[in-house]
Amino acid sequence: MLDDIVIRSAAKTPEAPALRGPDGSLTYGQLDALANQVARALLGLGVRSGARVGLWTEKSTRAVAAMQGVLRLGAAYVPLDPLNPARRTRSMLEDCRIDVLVTTSARAARLRDEGLERLRFLLVDDDAGPGPSWSALASLSSAPLPPHGLEEDALAYILYTSGSTGTPKGVCISHRNALAFIEWCHGLLETTPEDRFSNHAPFFFDLSVLDLYAAFLGGASVTLIPETLAFSPRQLVEQVLSERFTVWYSVPSALVLMMSEGGLLEHGPLPFRAVLFAGEPFPIRHLRPLREHLPAARLFNLYGPTETNVCTWHEVTALDPARTEPVPIGRASCGDRVWLSHEETRGGEAPERGDVGELMVEGPTVMLGYWGHPPQGTAPYATGDLCRALPEGGFEYLGRRDHMLKVRGRRIEPGEIEAALLAHPDLRDVGVVGAGTGLEARLVAFVVSAAPKPPTLLQLKQHCAERLPRYMILDELRVLPALPRTPNGKLDRRALRDLAAT
Repeated sequence: MLDDIVIRSAAKTPEAPALRGPDGSLTYGQLDALANQVARALLGLGVRSGARVGLWTEKSTRAVAAMQGVLRLGAAYVPLDPLNPARRTRSMLEDCRIDVLVTTSARAARLRDEGLERLRFLLVDDDAGPGPSWSALASLSSAPLPPHGLEEDALAYILYTSGSTGTPKGVCISHRNALAFIEWCHGLLETTPEDRFSNHAPFFFDLSVLDLYAAFLGGASVTLIPETLAFSPRQLVEQVLSERFTVWYSVPSALVLMMSEGGLLEHGPLPFRAVLFAGEPFPIRHLRPLREHLPAARLFNLYGPTETNVCTWHEVTALDPARTEPVPIGRASCGDRVWLSHEETRGGEAPERGDVGELMVEGPTVMLGYWGHPPQGTAPYATGDLCRALPEGGFEYLGRRDHMLKVRGRRIEPGEIEAALLAHPDLRDVGVVGAGTGLEARLVAFVVSAAPKPPTLLQLKQHCAERLPRYMILDELRVLPALPRTPNGKLDRRALRDLAAT
């Protein structure tokens, strides 16, 4: 079970460094003891096995201890975006029927103003507020708690994702789901106590599961990167150099910023022995210099929606100089089975390599289901992602089914146009969306220039004409200082569509 991981590492090496955050550092022994105190505080607030406990606060060692404390009671934790407005947080708390929330005194007051008088709070700060503060934990026992007795299929945590509709949905992950991924990662990375993991992703994003639990399983240390620094390239590079991270995991856009604006590749040998990325395609023009600068490090492209965590993987070795498309998402991982389904086979498996279809997943990492909806059971999960089967095996990602555009009577995957545009030497970042309907439909490219004078629409049309069919040539160009990103760091296509409509 997830709650056993820190306990086992603490038993073996209690004085080993486990966690470092903006609020200080903890050894494995200290983290274990603090988690037991948190569990007893939550017991006093009425938390029992099977309950859900919200977590609405910035990254900190206290927040991680709270996660561990929740799990030790047989309850499930629900991390929420600390930048959410109180009204949005309220909707998730009500959806998930949460009665106890770990948060700050200021946020607790905001929720009280929203009318949530029933909530009970454990405060991660020491300010007076409507609930026990962190300093009160010192009076509680740090001795181990009785085992909760849950099976591996019990709920461990819930991650809220907006999905394609914009309505938050709670993805329910069991201990078995998480362990299948964590144990696979541990084997892939061969984690040791000498490793130093970075935690770049926010806790409400599934990438953070690897950072925390794969580190803890191997007895390694992990450093929490504050949300305020997540896309501050120079500060991130400074942390890489000062913390000497051996394992880095983030969305590609963070690494691109670190290279293009943080000077990452201007430094000599970097400490990384493994760099992992997921969440979006890594533009090949940015991945190639990273691969060349880290000849001894292993680079991994991991793929999977929140509903499956990671279900495929591809190790990036040498890159063909002529390659312009992102690297493949690769083969199945974590004991999962993946295949393609497409309309021609009425939902069956795509029969031949080279076929394009929707990627389907079944296996141990597939979620229990969405909170408040029927359980997933053993049914395959349809990812909504279009992929192509490769001749050598594995898959390459083409794009989202719900991002597919219909322009000039043709169905167009914007990722193909984006890959072609990124082959232009004067472009750093791109996003393509559709605007208008029918005869008025047009392709709009939003670009970030890498040159003092950005290329013109005509120049980019000519560039794309050498790489794409005529119906995929863009109609409109918008130059931005930076592309909008979601809190997870992914390209915010909804924001781009809103801009294209103005």
